Parts: sequence; structure tokens; C-alpha cells
Amino acid sequence: MENILLKNYQTPYNTAPFSKISNNDFLRAFKKAIENAKIEIDAIVNTSEQPTFENTIEALEFSGEQLDRISSIFFNLNSAETNEIIQKIAQEVSPLLSEFGNDITLNEALFKRIKSVYDSKDTLNLTTEQQTLLDKKYKSFSRNGANLPEDKKEKLREIDKKLSQLTLKFGENVLAETNKFEMLITDEADLSGLPEGAIEAAKQLAESKEKGGWLFTLDYPSYIPFVTYANHRELRKKITIAAGKKGFHNDELDNQNIVLQITTLRHERANLLGYKTHAHFVLEERMAKTPEKVKSFLNELLVKAKPAAEREFKNLQDFAKESDGIQHLEKWDGTYYSEKLKQKLFSLDDEKLKPYFKLENVINGAFTVANKLFNLRFEKIQTIDKYHEDVLTYKVTNSNGEFIAIFYADFFPRKGKRNGAWMTSYKPQYMKNGQQERPHISIVCNFTKPTKSKPSLLTFNEVTTLFHEFGHALHGMLANTTYPSLSGTSVYWDFVELPSQVMENWCYEKEALELFATHYETGEVIPMDLVEKIKESATFLQGMQTLRQISFGLLDMSWHGGESPVAIKSVKEFENNAFAGTQLYPDVPENCMSTSFSHIFQGGYSSGYYSYKWAEVLDADAFEYFKESGIFNKEVATKFKDNVLSQGGTEDPMVLYKRFRGQEPKPEALLKRAGLI
Repeated sequence: MENILLKNYQTPYNTAPFSKISNNDFLRAFKKAIENAKIEIDAIVNTSEQPTFENTIEALEFSGEQLDRISSIFFNLNSAETNEIIQKIAQEVSPLLSEFGNDITLNEALFKRIKSVYDSKDTLNLTTEQQTLLDKKYKSFSRNGANLPEDKKEKLREIDKKLSQLTLKFGENVLAETNKFEMLITDEADLSGLPEGAIEAAKQLAESKEKGGWLFTLDYPSYIPFVTYANHRELRKKITIAAGKKGFHNDELDNQNIVLQITTLRHERANLLGYKTHAHFVLEERMAKTPEKVKSFLNELLVKAKPAAEREFKNLQDFAKESDGIQHLEKWDGTYYSEKLKQKLFSLDDEKLKPYFKLENVINGAFTVANKLFNLRFEKIQTIDKYHEDVLTYKVTNSNGEFIAIFYADFFPRKGKRNGAWMTSYKPQYMKNGQQERPHISIVCNFTKPTKSKPSLLTFNEVTTLFHEFGHALHGMLANTTYPSLSGTSVYWDFVELPSQVMENWCYEKEALELFATHYETGEVIPMDLVEKIKESATFLQGMQTLRQISFGLLDMSWHGGESPVAIKSVKEFENNAFAGTQLYPDVPENCMSTSFSHIFQGGYSSGYYSYKWAEVLDADAFEYFKESGIFNKEVATKFKDNVLSQGGTEDPMVLYKRFRGQEPKPEALLKRAGLI
């Protein structure tokens, strides 16, 4: 039988043929594509020609294209539209891919050719992008065991194989835990305080499962309104504790041992490669460079944020005591009383804002902002395949009508989709044989679905999430490089959040909000007093929010930047020690964050969680530049596009940033925006 994944897709814009792919195609396709990629590698190694940049570095860069394409389709589905079959294939395929990756990086003959080109790089007259590619290819070998003796190479293979399986298992357990929890409410009085939309969605969810009453889950559109608005404190406690103990039950979905295994193996791997810790290994290829620099960056912020956070926490405690006689503020009270205090201080209720943020209008708002800044046009098209009926598909062009990208948007939660929001790609941008290949970019979110009586209405937080992911998407769509591994978001991890976080700033600006924030029933533009309140409230509890982000960064660095985790007996105890200097709420003994901290144990953020705060310094500084000239200033936008968005990882990020900004970023812009100075 023919396997669609192994053929040239006869599809518009060479898009993924989702409807024609059967789950059974994947394993055979992976095995065949690995085989084909090995043949390509052998051809590089076995040529009698002297190693050159073209026949070695470029040839390696463009090898395995078929495998990369199959991988991107498969692993994106495993995040957004998974099922037991896909998860089983993932467990089988991950070690194969890990082994294949090792086959390449531990291939002595291949490394010898790369080293030969690398050693003669000063005589080769390479472009900046070619120099970066050569440097990265060499380091991808030297940093992954190419210089190790044979016995240590074998050990590395074992570690990588185990790690690929453990990180997958970690994520599967978190998803299973999220899907498992259901809180059915049958007494209408228990819904007191909840917005009408949340009640209607809970009713619809219960009906879909043939249950009476109202059903709440750990999916964000269900969980967040409940902990924010439900007056029933015991039920808030129940759902908060359930969310906090994912992977922490001592049952078959427990992640404690997996966390210890992952961190121990990462530490061993780093030592094997000659690095003190996993963080030392990772940060060598980041803007921050060392764990010491990261810790000092986080601790400097901590000094500025902690006094503000403690003041804010005391105000929140006093407010809860005054309002409802709450003697001890607990984690299940935080979001609830924060919302109440925000309403009191700013007369700003997220539920009053939601009618102005109909999902379709917000999407069009993001498109309009992209058009005003970067001359992009988004046209909805029905001619390309999608993996789920909820997915929206767009063709992106510029003002000259030139094709820029395909854009997929997937907004609603469902059983086979993990929580959270992310941007990804199904095909990168690159140049090959003089042919410009344009990217296929996707954003995936979990927003409230439309109900029988209402369209999908977003909270303001969801609006900024959409703009955030759209910022990543622009980074992917506007890529204009030669090599796929340097294209789009293939940049240093602590630089990748700049395009996403900078886009959030437009959500707070009157000039931008007027473009899309219109009432879904009346068409009235959002009143300016609400816009002012949004701006005023932007710094509300910012100290506490900053402290929370710092605490996650410090937890990550504790797991990955310290002594070997072999001696750690209790994940919970270790976590509490890491949180000691940042804790405001009393500890909840049955909760543990590490066991569901997917960013660092499944995603790519191990030793990198600090990147969010690091990139905030960049984004606050960058947006300051936009504000100086007007938020839709074409000249500044073009500089941002030409020097940041289109350049991917072709040069050192600080060089790119300074070319855009004319100077290094100043942290004052962030502290000022956060109201911390």
C-alpha cells in the first residue's frame, strides 16, 4: 500500500494532507524516512571529494527533509489532536528518533568532515548566515558527544533514549490527569458568583456527557472562571487542589519518580559531555551564557519585586478579611479575591469586558495590527486540509500580493489536546536551489467555546494570550533566511519570547483596541474609560505576578543548575526549598508543581524558564521605542521586521537587537511598566 506521508503531497501550497493520513501510516513512514535520511548522510560521508561548505555543511542541513516533515505533522498532532494510538506510536518512535539523532552526532567520519570545514573557516569567505550555520553544526556535534570515546558515546545513546521516553510519559500523565478530573455540581446554589457564560458552558459539557447538572474540569476555560468567580470556597478549594496535584498521587499517573529520573539523566548527560550541570550545558547556547548570570538576574528582580509583592499580598489578605472574614488567605482564594479587589479599585470586571472581545473580532484585530505594521493580509481559505473541524486556515500575502505563509489557528479545548497555548510550524521557511519555500505556521489555544446563546467571548487575559502566540507566528511567517535550522523561531531560547511578548503591548493601547474591541451585540467600540482602566490595572498585583514567575525560574534552576539530583528523596521537599524565598501563600501539602511543570519536563524550557522575564526586559525596551514614534510607526516596524522577525537565528541575538534598537536593552523600561519603580 502507498503511504501518503512518503509521497510528494499533491496539495495546495504543499500543505499537510491531514484527511488522507491514517494513524497506521506513521510508524512505517518514520522507519522509511529514517532509512532515507541515513542514505543521505552516507552520501555525504562517502564522497571522495574534499570536504567543502557546500558538500558537507549545506548537504547535512538539507538532509532528512522528509523525516522532519513527518515529525512535525506527527508531534503537532500528538499535542493538539492525540489519542491512545498516537501516544503509543510516540513512545515507539521517540527512541528511534533519538537513536537516529545520535547516529548522526556520533558519526566519526561525518564529524571529521565537518571539523575539516570548521578548521578552515577563516579562508572560506562565508556570509554571516553561513558562518552561523557552520558554527552551529560544529557545536551540535561537539556539544553532543562527537569528541567522546566509544564507551561514553554508548552511554550517551542510552541516556538520550531513556530521556525521550520519560519526557513523553511525563506529558501523557499530565494530559490524562487533566482529562480524568470532573467536578459535577447538581445544586444550582453552588454556582453562585459564576458568570452566565461559564454556567452555560458547564451545562453544555454535562449534557455532552449525558449527565444532569453542571460539569467543571481542569481545562482552562472551565477551571479559570470557577476559581475566579465561584463564591463557594470549599468547591474552589477542591478544584484548585485537583489542579495542583496532577502527577502527585502515588498511582500509575504519578510523575515524581519520572521527575527524579529526568533530572538525574540530564545531570549525568551534562557531566558526560564535560559540563558541571545541565544548566551549564544549556546556557552556553543562550544569551544569558551561565547559570550564575541567570541566578543573579532572577535574584536582582527578586530584590525589586519582593517588597511590592509582600505589600500587595497583605492588601489582598486585609481585603479578604474585611469582605468575608477570611482569617488565612489560601491558594484557592487568591484569584477570587484578586478579581474582587480589581473590580473595587478599578470598577473593572473581566465579565464586563468579555462582550467587547468576541474571538472573531480579536483575530481580525491581530490581523489588522499585522497589516498596519508589516503590510500582511490574511485571507480565510477552505481549500486546504485540516486535522480538526475547529481549525481555521488562512493564506497570508503581503501588499504586493506575494505569498508569505499558510496560517492555521486552533482555538478550543477538546479531549485530545493539551492545555495551554503554543505556536508551532508544519513546514519551515528556507531557500533551496534558488527556490523560496514559504512556511506553514500554526497557533493552538484553549479558549471558551461558543455556546447555544453566545459566541466565543474572551477574557482580557485570553486576548493577550492570542496576541502573544500571534507574535510567535509572525516570527515564523516573516522568516527570510536561507537555512531551515536558522529560520523563524529557531533562535536562542531567551530571545524567542521577544516577538511574542512585544505583541501583547498593543492590547493595552487605545489606538489598537479601537480597531477590534467592539460589543458583539451592539457593535459599540469599547468605551475609553474601560480602556483607561485596562491600562491602569495593567500593574495591578504586578509584584506578586513577577514573584510567581521568578519562583518558577528559580525552581527550574534548582532542578537543573545544582548538585546531582541522585540524592534527592522527596520531590515535594526539594521544591519547597526552591520556593522558600518567594512563597506568599501557605503550602498545600497535597500539591506539587514539579510533577506537572510541563514547560521544563516535557517542553523545551529546562534551564530556560527565566527566558520569560529576560525577554520581558527586551520587549518593554522595544515597545518603548515604538511608543516614542507612534505604535503603528512604519519605520520602526520595518526595522523590527528586517532586523528581528525576518532574521531568525542567523546572527547573535544581541547584535540583531542593537541593530533594531540602536542600543542594548535597559531593564528600567520593564520595572517602570510593571510599576516596580
